[in-house]
Amino acid sequence: MSGDDQPGLDEIEACFAAVVEGRVSREAADRWAARWWVDDTLDWDELSWWALGLLHGLDLRVPPEGPYLHDDEQVRGWLEELRQRRTA
Repeated sequence: MSGDDQPGLDEIEACFAAVVEGRVSREAADRWAARWWVDDTLDWDELSWWALGLLHGLDLRVPPEGPYLHDDEQVRGWLEELRQRRTA
């Protein structure tokens, strides 16, 4: 999750895995994804764009000081879906 080069699907998946494993905070993953999400000069494949969009917003809370909008189980499910879609 570093560098200035557009991340590939491996790096996006690694970010998801790091969040699921507790090595990266949701807030850090959101900031990382946001950096790429807002750059309209980049060209993304459909799966990378989908996964990046999930990471961007991963730290949303309802209400602002409440629990995360997407619970840990849902995030794990997204990671599993990403892995399944990659092998399809």
